[in-house]
Amino acid sequence: TITSGTSRMDGNDVNPNEDEEWIAEWQRIKENDPSTTALERDGDDDIPNMTDEEWEELGRDISNNTHLKDLDLYNHALNDHKMSFFFRGLTGSSFIRDMGLYSNGLTVAGVRSMVPFLQNANNLFNLDLEDNNIQSEGFNELFRAFRDSPIEQLRCCGCGIGSIEIDIENIPRQLKLLDLNGNFINADGCRVLSKLLQWGDATLERLDLRGNYIDDESVEILVNALQSNTSLTILNLSKNDGISSHGIIMLLKLVNNISSIKATLQSNHTLKNIYLKGDNVIEYHIARALESNRAYEGDPERAGKDKIINFQIDSSRRAALAELQGVRQSLYSEINPLHLPEVFALVGRYLDEGELYVALKSSIEEVMSTVNRKQCLQQQMAYHMAKIAEHRANLEAAKVELAAIETEEVHDSTSIWSESPRSNKKLRAL
Repeated sequence: TITSGTSRMDGNDVNPNEDEEWIAEWQRIKENDPSTTALERDGDDDIPNMTDEEWEELGRDISNNTHLKDLDLYNHALNDHKMSFFFRGLTGSSFIRDMGLYSNGLTVAGVRSMVPFLQNANNLFNLDLEDNNIQSEGFNELFRAFRDSPIEQLRCCGCGIGSIEIDIENIPRQLKLLDLNGNFINADGCRVLSKLLQWGDATLERLDLRGNYIDDESVEILVNALQSNTSLTILNLSKNDGISSHGIIMLLKLVNNISSIKATLQSNHTLKNIYLKGDNVIEYHIARALESNRAYEGDPERAGKDKIINFQIDSSRRAALAELQGVRQSLYSEINPLHLPEVFALVGRYLDEGELYVALKSSIEEVMSTVNRKQCLQQQMAYHMAKIAEHRANLEAAKVELAAIETEEVHDSTSIWSESPRSNKKLRAL
């Protein structure tokens, strides 16, 4: 039998109608009513005061329910003490996918009460612990508990987290979103978080570190981790005053390194959004590079080629990027001159005649460098010598033919004179 007290946790009187609604909803959960798939209760408004035994009973009823998928108990609905009884009953579930326990003032003790459930919740997709006080110890307990969990989204915003411990052998293997905004994470924390970005089967797609203690050193650590990462698409570093222009330039080079064509092709082509201050010219160039990543999502080769066309070959854009990144050498100085015709074709296809002129003007020395004067002269000499040989052969053939004609003419002349006396005798006989 479900019973309930007569006052709320804040000591105010309970509206009898709301109390009856709560009892009816709990009864449906107990009876495994298919129509009840979510339990959402605000502790400040609509949860009556409950005994420890009732919290345990509610946890047990939820554990036995096969239709409840969403569980949200927030705004002081729970505390560490109630958590211990609630999760004594709720030891596991194969059906709960989303759990929200935010704004309950929970500490590491409350997290420890959850551990058995987390280890046995084989369908939990999302856990929201925002605005609690679990601190670093509680976060580390969570990560260890999630070792074999299917968890994909973990939100621990404003939870007093500073130092982080992550054992690469004991991390959530399907984690896609990690929201840690509003904590105290610094360079040391980023060094540990980078493990999630560097391990071979990295799955993390969204990392939210806004409003922490992120500085340029932290950015450098993250940039190094993201050089070869192909999973993270969204990085939020806004509201971190410790990031200077130097740190933002490191992020620009991460997604569009203009120092060489090879560097551009090897830039990060996976990130789709990087959130920073939003009012910096460097961020404008970051946003332009990310447009290429979004346009060719899943095809890093195409994204790299797009950046070559739009940011390397386009002289004005390249000049702006080169200035920011401290690049001095010309693009065409590194291109094999034998490949320049292909480059000119790209310029003509995607850019205007002005850019084609710039390309030709910038690369004329490289084009001329392909001409080997000595070899050119040797080729010319060989050509003319071949022509001379051909003419000589024709001359000799003409001489032979002429001699044959002259010999035949002499023979014909001799024949005529040798026949003349006989002709005279015949004439006399007549």
